[in-house]
Amino acid sequence: MAHPIYNKNRQKIRKLPDKAETEAWVEHIFQWLFSIGEDYSDADFFTAREAVLKTELEKILNSVLTDHETKTVVKDFFNALETIHSWLEADLEAVFNFDPAAKSRSEVLVAYPGFFAIAIYRLAHQLWKSKVPVVPRLISEYVHSKTGIDIHPGAKIGERFFIDHGTGIVIGETTVIGNDVKIYQGVTLGALHVSKAKAEEKRHPTIGNKVIIYANATILGGNTEIGNDAIIGGNVWITNSIPKQSLVYHKSEIVIKNKAPFPEPLNFVI
Repeated sequence: MAHPIYNKNRQKIRKLPDKAETEAWVEHIFQWLFSIGEDYSDADFFTAREAVLKTELEKILNSVLTDHETKTVVKDFFNALETIHSWLEADLEAVFNFDPAAKSRSEVLVAYPGFFAIAIYRLAHQLWKSKVPVVPRLISEYVHSKTGIDIHPGAKIGERFFIDHGTGIVIGETTVIGNDVKIYQGVTLGALHVSKAKAEEKRHPTIGNKVIIYANATILGGNTEIGNDAIIGGNVWITNSIPKQSLVYHKSEIVIKNKAPFPEPLNFVI
């Protein structure tokens, strides 16, 4: 007689994508997309790898889609890659042009976790738009585990997006981000309330064009809009909309005292 836990599990088991294969595919397609490695100096190798990547993606998607759905999604995905690559080139250029620590585009490509997170988000978002279950979340969670940057594949992010440092960033499912936005480590674009009943509602903020959000800022709520060209300072907590071209900052008091011991008090005895 089977174990009762096994019996309960059997009732709920669904076919799932292989986690290790999905994570390996993420690394391979990133390398292919930017021709990273000496092997990519050969155009034939590039073409051959494309065929392998298509086959690997079909295998992953077959665990959650029908054969017909899989073929359609894979075809649409690879047809979209030229556009996605152009967007990523623009993201990369934005990082290189803005960050004084970036010495070369190649350095950004292989050593910047923020750029890696953006690149894989754009790929996962394409699968999300094709209504692929589970796999986009599996991809985004792999990047989350590697970089500390948690971007939900359902978020909508504009062109020339720049993440600096990145660790601790959270971007929720219904977030909308405009063009030329820059955000720093620890920023949360989240929901005001966590409720299953709100699953189909816009729960996360809208960020306008050319907005800069500094470290550890928290912006919450589906009705919260940050206007174009606004600058959001570090450590602020925002739950209401901010007009365009605003400067928002947290004012804290810093007290500096001398560590030297106090002089002995004068004692008067009357």
